Amino acid sequence: MDDRVPRPGPGDLEPAVAHWTAVTGYGLSTSRGEGGEFSSLLPADGDVHLAVQRLGEGPSRLHLDLHVAEVGPTVERAVAEGATLVRDGEYAVLDSPGGFPFCLVTHRAVVRPAPVDWGGHTSIVDQVCLDVPPRLHERELAFWSAVTGWEVQGSGSEFSRLSRPAQSPLNLLVQRLDDDQELVTAHLDLATSDRAAETARHEALGARVAGVFDEWTVLEPPAGPTYCITDRVPDQGPVA
Repeated sequence: MDDRVPRPGPGDLEPAVAHWTAVTGYGLSTSRGEGGEFSSLLPADGDVHLAVQRLGEGPSRLHLDLHVAEVGPTVERAVAEGATLVRDGEYAVLDSPGGFPFCLVTHRAVVRPAPVDWGGHTSIVDQVCLDVPPRLHERELAFWSAVTGWEVQGSGSEFSRLSRPAQSPLNLLVQRLDDDQELVTAHLDLATSDRAAETARHEALGARVAGVFDEWTVLEPPAGPTYCITDRVPDQGPVA
């Protein structure tokens, strides 16, 4: 039901695409859109749920796509819950109450791909983590639960997880930041069976380790926003 889209800035597109196709082991579709600004990452199995978008200006960032049956009714529900409608049409562009951009789309994304075997360990892009400043945390958590229909599975002082349906390609995690920032941002998390081996693989692809914690490692890619490798166990196969 959810789809994470890296949005590289103008100078970041080629290195960002090269990094994420290598990290995921996915292929790359032909470009589409009026200016050829969109491309999808193509898993060997499961549904397409990751894409890249070339920006005309500004820094690289991420946004979230929600896959819905009908765009119009979901726009109405999201706006009623506090979202701001930015653009309506075949797909709708909105901002969450905390200013995080997301889109409503109708194409299929209901089968999670299997983890990729790297010869000794496996990994998969596992979840979207929303980075929420303290003053916006409760409002943002309630918003995403209402719009997705996913219940809050666990709400701690720092992390709150929404209970995703089995068919969703990605999990959704809400992180309460210690420090304030103007708007809600987000990053990607990968799950792996061997964090040390997966980290070394990413370093060989040009990423730099920015921090190591008890359950995750933060990396800076050659282009684009930071992301994490976590100790979450990858799924053992596609979920229909």
